Amino acid sequence: MESENISTNGAATPESETTSEPGQLGVTYLYRYWERHGPQSMGPVAKPNKDSGEWDLENTLLAGLGLNLLETTRFLHGTDRPGFDAFEQWILNLNGGAIEAERLTRLRDALAGKPVGSAAGCLRDVAGLTAEELAFWHEHGYVVVHDAVDECDRDAAAAAIYEFLGADPADPDTWYGNKFGKSIWVPLLRHAAFLTNRKSPRLVKAFAQLWGREDLWATVDQGGFNPPERDNWKFPGPNMHWDMTLAPPLCFGVQGILYLTDTPAEQGAFSCIPGFHRKLEPWLRELTPGEDPRQAVMRHPGYTPIAGKAGDLVIWHQALPHGSSPNRGTMPRVAQYISLRPTRWPYTAVWK
Repeated sequence: MESENISTNGAATPESETTSEPGQLGVTYLYRYWERHGPQSMGPVAKPNKDSGEWDLENTLLAGLGLNLLETTRFLHGTDRPGFDAFEQWILNLNGGAIEAERLTRLRDALAGKPVGSAAGCLRDVAGLTAEELAFWHEHGYVVVHDAVDECDRDAAAAAIYEFLGADPADPDTWYGNKFGKSIWVPLLRHAAFLTNRKSPRLVKAFAQLWGREDLWATVDQGGFNPPERDNWKFPGPNMHWDMTLAPPLCFGVQGILYLTDTPAEQGAFSCIPGFHRKLEPWLRELTPGEDPRQAVMRHPGYTPIAGKAGDLVIWHQALPHGSSPNRGTMPRVAQYISLRPTRWPYTAVWK
């Protein structure tokens, strides 16, 4: 699964792909998604249904249409209880009124099990991770991709976050009025610079090397703004955690954060326990019966902040305990969360 070699892999075709309800977007699998998760369904609202065996395809569908999972769930289960036509129109509106034909074709092909290439185009001549960086990844479970995006797009994304929050990088008093509550999350999803960064060839190449394939889809994740702590604002988390299930089998997955400004270790940097991905399974077996691993890991030493320059991308193995850290620097940590996943990938349905 973790390979320097890059290949193109297609998904198996779900039986539902033959539905006769293609809609105006012509993505037949979208109708099945609406049937399963729309207001008329009796399925879970807060979480995707991994037991369906199509959880990976559903995530590919949303990524291909530029949708965030939480916003989609909220829309489908909102007070308006939208029908399928309204669902499609909502998707088009979020995409500026139209979706490029090339993007829709790539998505249809992938959902139908056909091989597709990278959304960033040919990656053959794109500078990727070196042999030394790949060796570091295998040993430590994370890697820093330097200059992962163009400088202008990096700076535009940082400026967009400041503007979205009504903050001024030169005025510390404006850093603490997050209208979304006491959180380091910034629900800015589709700014033009965010979209461009997700398709940066160097960034995509690094994910493709780690997955060993090119049919990758960028999740529609948000931004981050972690200002320095002061008397009336203390770091709210997230503290050390996993975003994966700890039920066996433990499956491969990667996550990423793009630093949009210089981020020294003390400036609220992303933090993790390097190398823990290699010992997670034996560590879980050694816990006393009934012990909660998500609490037990808090006592584990080695939680380390990972510094980086503006434009550096930190990619980590999902088996690493990780989180943000209190900002004891002088400037906010400004970041964009970015993860890429293939059309289909192994996952464990049970959450533990």
